[in-house]
Amino acid sequence: MNVDPNGVPLGPPLRERLNLFALVSYVPDPLGRFLDDLRRELVPHDNPRAHVSILPPRPLMVDWSVASREVRALTDLATPFEIELLEVKVFPVTDVIYLELGSGASELRSLHNAMCQGALEFREPFSYHPHLTLAQEIAHQDVEATRATAVRRWHEYRGPRRFRVERVVLVQNTLNGCWIDLAEYSLGAVAVR
Repeated sequence: MNVDPNGVPLGPPLRERLNLFALVSYVPDPLGRFLDDLRRELVPHDNPRAHVSILPPRPLMVDWSVASREVRALTDLATPFEIELLEVKVFPVTDVIYLELGSGASELRSLHNAMCQGALEFREPFSYHPHLTLAQEIAHQDVEATRATAVRRWHEYRGPRRFRVERVVLVQNTLNGCWIDLAEYSLGAVAVR
């Protein structure tokens, strides 16, 4: 196991990490816990952590620490904002079942556009559409039944449907499909004058 000089575990060894990175904001509890439980119900083999992606997965052509410095410079100038989760929808090409965003979508687009350059630049296969994924990689014939379950459970949920984005996290994928947190950044760490 990899450990730092203080003996703290560092996660999977470097040889198990893929050159695939994303920038996300995790959904806090109790909403995050509900969404994780729902995702496990919809896709039982999944090991979720509810989030919205600012930068969808991408390879880096530089060491991740270079990209991290760019993320920090941009997040220092950003302002925290609220996200509202609306209704369950399905992306037609990929059959990904997701929650549409109301407020906060334009702020996510702005962050995405600012971040998707320099060390983090990547030609994405789809136009960026802010959302929260509920189920993916499911058989096409199961999409409608899975969507119906998601709609029912989302309708039954009585907790908060909004959360505040104050931090974002740079994550890296591994050979076993897990994502590990590399660095966390606070929005608005530097006051704009």
